[in-house]
Amino acid sequence: MVIEQIGNIIEKRKQKVEDLKNLNINLFPNDFIVSHTVQDIRSAIKDSEDIITENEPVFVVAGRMMAINRFGKTSFIRLRDRTGQLQAYVRKDRIGDESYDIFKQLDIGDFVGLSGGMFKTKTGEWTLLVNKIKLISKAIRPLPEKFHGLKDPEKRYRKRYLDLIMNSDVREIFIKRSQIIHAIRTFFLDRDFLEVETPMMQPIPGGAEAAPFKTYHNALGIDLFLRIAPELYLKRLVVGGFEKVFEINRNFRNEGVSTQHNPEFTMLEFYQAYATYEDMMDLTKDMFSQVARVVTGSTSITYQGSPIDLEGEWKRMTLKSALEEIGGIEQSLLNDREGLLNFASSNGIKITKAGRLGKVITKLFDVLVEPKLIQPTFITRYPVEVSPLSRKNEKDPTMTDRFELFIAGREIANGFSELNDPADQRERFLEQVARLEEGDEEAHRMDDDYIEALEYGMPPTAGEGIGIDRLVMLLTDSPSIREVILFPHMKPKVE
Repeated sequence: MVIEQIGNIIEKRKQKVEDLKNLNINLFPNDFIVSHTVQDIRSAIKDSEDIITENEPVFVVAGRMMAINRFGKTSFIRLRDRTGQLQAYVRKDRIGDESYDIFKQLDIGDFVGLSGGMFKTKTGEWTLLVNKIKLISKAIRPLPEKFHGLKDPEKRYRKRYLDLIMNSDVREIFIKRSQIIHAIRTFFLDRDFLEVETPMMQPIPGGAEAAPFKTYHNALGIDLFLRIAPELYLKRLVVGGFEKVFEINRNFRNEGVSTQHNPEFTMLEFYQAYATYEDMMDLTKDMFSQVARVVTGSTSITYQGSPIDLEGEWKRMTLKSALEEIGGIEQSLLNDREGLLNFASSNGIKITKAGRLGKVITKLFDVLVEPKLIQPTFITRYPVEVSPLSRKNEKDPTMTDRFELFIAGREIANGFSELNDPADQRERFLEQVARLEEGDEEAHRMDDDYIEALEYGMPPTAGEGIGIDRLVMLLTDSPSIREVILFPHMKPKVE
């Protein structure tokens, strides 16, 4: 029934299009000059009395008509541009019979240009008294019905342009996303970091354990991979003398889609020479606090009903101590792979990669500990076998100087002191290659060129990666990653 009604509306609008063409009306002109935004007008009238005058000054504004209320020879319209909404009053005796007849052929959703002065209605609302009105772009399809709007998540994600038109809270999320990225960039530039760009297509996918997307370059005659991380290229830059670098850009991982995962996502990565993973933790806390203050006005936020303090003390725990204190696993089991597998089985926890103790430990952490880490918490000391690019801890060489940051029950960041010993790095890569040959498609490839770069010498360095999408989720109180990505990936629609 609804589809039939929409079809009828479209047909009526198409007839209006023909009628307007017969009147020699250009439906899509490109010569209207805008002198004011809605916000400009509001700023100009902010301190004015009831009437600026109906003729002076003249404001010229353009936007989409979101509502039209017709009363014979007069009409009120609600116009919206990128800065806000404005009421306008259209009178036949003011714009002329011919213009008013054309205006009667216009619809909600059409773009128009208006000019006129401002006055206050009896209800006290500042309103544009229209002297001239011009059609700028004709909409053939009707907007979603205003009272019910566009609520279905799948329709909202597939037709994000309608979502942005109809839902002001969605527009606000993406405005904040832009502000968050700007604040991050400012934070690093103010600290003498250099912003760089590294390859999106790489001959060897590296910098993380993840399944890559593969393509082929015809001219070069080689396979290339969409990058899973920029890490190894950024560290090449540290070798080259850029001691503080950062990049905000896309990563691609051929993995599942969920409320926390999208195969294409935005990542911040940064590296600093002569720093340690502990320095990165301090820097991260400062950055989160500053960005939250800039974007939300406070370092105290609420995420899905849970208050979170970004200014207070951020807890630091080792991975094993967290498993013991929060996960409820006895300390004696933490070095016993078979014992941990039995524990997992008895607690209904499925572990698919059970061949290595490090993978068993991190899987148990994901299930038993991660969801409980609501306040900002750094988890440190990850096993070497799950940290192929991290520096070994000097007191316990089975562990690395690595941390992950958790807020609101999910991982937000991953950082470590970088492995800069080329011999050690080669051995780590060889272990990864063996796993790859055993069928683990997420294992790291051998990268001889990166080893060669390390052989020229890389200073002691620490680095970190932060998922921008998850940070935006946190600071906009969004439950799903799809709410903060303009065009999330989805399965093809089945008709």
